[in-house]
Amino acid sequence: MRYCAGYGRILFMEKQHAYKRIESDLKDEKLNNVVLLFGKEQYLVKWAADNISKKYIDENCRAFDFFEIDSEKVTVPKIIESCETLSMFSEKRVILLSDFALISGDKLKNISDDDEKKLIEYVKEVPDTCILIFTSNNADKRKKLYKEIVSCGNVYEFTPLDERSLRGFVEKRFAATGKKIRASVVDEFINQSGYFHKEADYTLYNLVNEINKISAHAGDDEVLLSDVLEVVSGDIETNTFAMIEAASRNKKDEAFRMLYNILGSGGNIFQALALLASQFEIMLEVKEMKEEGKTLAQMQSILNIHEFRIKKASSVCDAYSALQLRDILRRIYQVEKNIKTGLMEQNLAFEVMLAQI
Repeated sequence: MRYCAGYGRILFMEKQHAYKRIESDLKDEKLNNVVLLFGKEQYLVKWAADNISKKYIDENCRAFDFFEIDSEKVTVPKIIESCETLSMFSEKRVILLSDFALISGDKLKNISDDDEKKLIEYVKEVPDTCILIFTSNNADKRKKLYKEIVSCGNVYEFTPLDERSLRGFVEKRFAATGKKIRASVVDEFINQSGYFHKEADYTLYNLVNEINKISAHAGDDEVLLSDVLEVVSGDIETNTFAMIEAASRNKKDEAFRMLYNILGSGGNIFQALALLASQFEIMLEVKEMKEEGKTLAQMQSILNIHEFRIKKASSVCDAYSALQLRDILRRIYQVEKNIKTGLMEQNLAFEVMLAQI
C-alpha cells in the first residue's frame, strides 16, 4: 500500500509556492502516482506537466510511454487501461488528462456519476509503473475526486508569483533569449506589465509574450529601458498609474500623453475616472496608515492588495498631503458629475482636472 499524504501535508506546505514544491518533490523522488496541477498560472501548470514527463520518460520511447487523453473523448475505462499498460523502456508511463472538467466540478459527457465514483476509487489503485496527471484551471475542493487526490497523491495550485519569484522568472526568461537586462530595467518591465494588478487578467503567458517581443526588438545584447517602454503594451490600470506618477512630478505633457494612450487603447473617460479614483483612494489610505506608523504587512492585510501596489502608491503619495489627496478625490467625483450632467465636454473636463493634480 502506498503512503497517503493527507490534508496535513498540503496545509503545511501551502506557504511555499507550488513551483518550488514540485521541483523539490521531483528531486527527492516524493511524487506519488497521482498528481493534480491547477491554478491561474497555466504557464506553470504546463511547465510542471512537462517536467514530470521529462523526469520519468525516455525521450526515445515518448510515443509509447506518454499518453495524453482528450478530455472531450475521455472515458474511465480508457483512463484505467492507459494506466495499467506497462511502459516500454521508460521509468514510468505518464498519462495526462488536460483540462479535466470533473476537477472544477463540471461534467463530462462520456463520464456518468457511476463512472466518476469508479475513478475516485481507482485513484487509490493507480500502479507504481504509472504517473496519472490531472490538470485544470481551477478546482472544486469540496468534490470527492479532489479530496481523494489530496489524500493519496500530490496537489499543486499554481497561484501568481510573488515579487521576488517573478523577478527571478523574468531574468531567466530574458537570459534564455540571449539577452542581458539590468535589475532596474527588470523592475520597470514588471511595473509596466501590470502583472500585480488584481483587476487585470494578466498571467505569465502574457509576460513571456512581452519578453519575446522585447528581446526581438532589442538591437544589442542588452535590453534597455527604451526597448521596454517602446514595446510593452501594458494595460489601462498601468497607464492610469503612470499618468498619476507623471502628474505628481509636474510632467503634465507626459500625463496627457498617458491619458491619450488610455483612450486610444479602448478605454473610456468613465473607466479612466473610476481607475483614477481607485488609485487615489489607495494612495490616501496608504498615506494615512503611514502617518499612523503601520507596517507594509499591516497595510497589505487591511487593503487586501499586492504589496507591490502599496509600495508604488507609497512612493507617489509622498508628493501630496492627506488634505491634497482628499481634494483631488473630490475633484475626480465632481468631474464625473459634470460630464454626466452635460456641464462640461468629457475630454475637456478630464484635461482640466488632470492639469490641477
